[in-house]
Amino acid sequence: MKVPVLFLYVKPSQKHKRSLKMAEAHQAVAFQFTVTPDGIDLRLSHEALKQIYLSGLHSWKKKFIRFKNGVITGVYPASPSSWLIVVVGVMSTMYAKIDPSLGIIAKINRTLDTTGYMSSQTKNIVSGVLFGTGLWVALIITMRYSLKVLLSYHGWMFAEHGKMSRATRIWMCMVKIFSGRKPMLYSFQTSLPRLPVPAVKDTVNRYLESVRPLMKDEDFKRMTALAQDFAVNLGPRLQWYLKLKSWWATNYVSDWWEEYVYLRGRGPLMVNSNYYAMDLLYVIPTHLQAARAGNGIHAILLYRHKLDREEIKPILLLGSTVPLCSAQWERMFNTCRIPGEETDTIQHLRDSKHIVVFHKGRYFKVWLYHDGRLLKPREIEQQIQRILDDPSEPQAGEAKLAALTAGERVPWAKCRQAYFGRGKNKQSLDAVEKAAFFVTLDETEQGYREEDPDASMDSYAKSLLHGRCSDRWFDKSFTFIVFKNGKMGMNAEHSWADAPVVGHLWEYVMSTDCFQLGYAEDGHCKGDTNPNIPYPTRLQWDIPEECQDVIETSLNTANILASDVDFHSFPFHAFGKGLIKKCRTSPDAFVQLALQLAHYKDMGKFCLTYEASMTRLFREGRTETVRSCSSESCNFVLAMVDPTQTVKQKLRLFKIASEKHQHLYRLAMTGSGIDRHLFCLYVVSKYLAVDSPFLKEVLSEPWRLSTSQTPQQQVELFDLERNPEYVSSGGGFGPVADDGYGVSYILVGENLINFHISSKFSSPETDSHRFGKHLKQAMNDIMALFGFSSNSRKEFH
Repeated sequence: MKVPVLFLYVKPSQKHKRSLKMAEAHQAVAFQFTVTPDGIDLRLSHEALKQIYLSGLHSWKKKFIRFKNGVITGVYPASPSSWLIVVVGVMSTMYAKIDPSLGIIAKINRTLDTTGYMSSQTKNIVSGVLFGTGLWVALIITMRYSLKVLLSYHGWMFAEHGKMSRATRIWMCMVKIFSGRKPMLYSFQTSLPRLPVPAVKDTVNRYLESVRPLMKDEDFKRMTALAQDFAVNLGPRLQWYLKLKSWWATNYVSDWWEEYVYLRGRGPLMVNSNYYAMDLLYVIPTHLQAARAGNGIHAILLYRHKLDREEIKPILLLGSTVPLCSAQWERMFNTCRIPGEETDTIQHLRDSKHIVVFHKGRYFKVWLYHDGRLLKPREIEQQIQRILDDPSEPQAGEAKLAALTAGERVPWAKCRQAYFGRGKNKQSLDAVEKAAFFVTLDETEQGYREEDPDASMDSYAKSLLHGRCSDRWFDKSFTFIVFKNGKMGMNAEHSWADAPVVGHLWEYVMSTDCFQLGYAEDGHCKGDTNPNIPYPTRLQWDIPEECQDVIETSLNTANILASDVDFHSFPFHAFGKGLIKKCRTSPDAFVQLALQLAHYKDMGKFCLTYEASMTRLFREGRTETVRSCSSESCNFVLAMVDPTQTVKQKLRLFKIASEKHQHLYRLAMTGSGIDRHLFCLYVVSKYLAVDSPFLKEVLSEPWRLSTSQTPQQQVELFDLERNPEYVSSGGGFGPVADDGYGVSYILVGENLINFHISSKFSSPETDSHRFGKHLKQAMNDIMALFGFSSNSRKEFH
């Protein structure tokens, strides 16, 4: 009698059994053996062994590429081949009886002579190679240090727009000389300067200047006394520790910012922290959900492939001269935020070969490789279609499981520890958290509808921001969302990186989807299906009733939060940055002043305003705050609502306010901002257990108007002159204050600005649609100051 023993058997569902051939079913078995009276009969599956071999080969290729890139980046701005040039040069001078080392080679030779194992000729060669290598390393260090010193100069930012001094031109040439050729993504990292720590008195003075228009005389007098006392007494003591950290750490802000602002937050990530990115505004390349997912997922994986090989070009400013820090790209993929009771952690893997797809309350694991290669778009579409066609029902508690990531962090952390630490729950949760990214196949139809633009865009924004609160895994670095009608979008977790980094990926995905991959005439992805690819695997869960109760509680919390979000997303067509530039002003300053005017008309008062700026001119830099509400902006707004003021007077105040805003933005970008310095001083005070009334009051002030511009970083990907309909919708975020507004905007091409405005229904003071009307009017009112009528704007278009 034979006793069969089987390992690694993957059991397909009943539906899958009908569609799979017997040969394909046997391919799922890596090996099997049968115990007989004559011994053990071992049988191997050649197909399974082939897949194992190809998988290992793929891993070793990645390791080799990482090693090679590490060497290239490690010697930048030189190149590995330059070592040979230096060594050959040294050896050539030696054979010409010239000593290029000023006696160093002779000393190395004498040291080697004590070994007694080398001939005279060998010692000469080894001495020359050692000196040449040392000289090469010294040259690399010198070039890096010189480049770091050059990049520490930021005077070019403060020059008048359109005018460049001779000194700046010479400086640019020097930067290009020391920057080397063909830099990779991380080539400049060791050459970037450290973020400087501003003087306490400078920060305090800038703070007082920023709050002067927001405070009554008595309040400002009291705050001035607190600030001056801090600047003289406690401030210098805290500053000493901060200086010490800035010398020791790569960046004195970023690690504390990540930990205390993001990872230690105990409230829901959904709405409060996560943000979203929208699809193209008008275009849907295909209405087939599976096809759009196939191209979108493949485009994301192509970007990951370029990222793994460091083939993404570092972002350079000032005519491709000044590099920005690329550190935030490192955790884009294979990353998940893990909940903890006191603080969360970020889990990042070097690689992941699968994604997890959510559809109708079920979770599916989809492998990304077959036969040692990445799945093609049509093959991914096939896998997605298999998920869409799967009739199985969610397991108990599975459908609402993701609501745990949408609610409070502490219940999620406790639930994860109690119910997901072993067995099938741990295996399935590991599959989700260790996936390259998360995919949601949404059951709704979203996107811009011409017959109802306001309602359609508002619904689209809210769906991307929170969905049904249980159909996005908010802990993943990002969730890729594909709607039933083929529209797509993305929801991103904030702790690992800021929006421009996700925006860079998203621009590539939209461009690759439309212009490189494309679709067949029937709407499917190009290429052929492959029936040999194994079906996606259903993740298995065993969720007890106690855990289901926690899920329901988290879902209720999330639903209350989501239903309170008032969103208004709209395209502004009247004019764009093309016409604004005709007014000889910064487009960002123009929009920010329009926001100040709109807010004053909406609320009848001014408020503390947050505009996000980046500090990536420095190593591991993230963001800084531009306090857009200044005395100059307030003077301009008051003039705009004063009928006695002439157009000439308003224009003069506008130019003053615009120049002030640009100056504040430049200060923030060059390390002289206010808020990150004060935040770090506050953290030091907590470590020292000392109380600062000044810092406590500063950090408790609410940002009732929080704004951010979404930059277009790869304009070359979209030729809007040839394809004017391929315009981005940008992205947005939830309100920062319960009684305030969150405003995101993107300047698309020359003639379009997309706005995303959020607030809360529960606040009697705010109304996103009302604010949107004020904003449109403010934009038009400011443009009218420059004499551009509606007709002249149409001519410009």
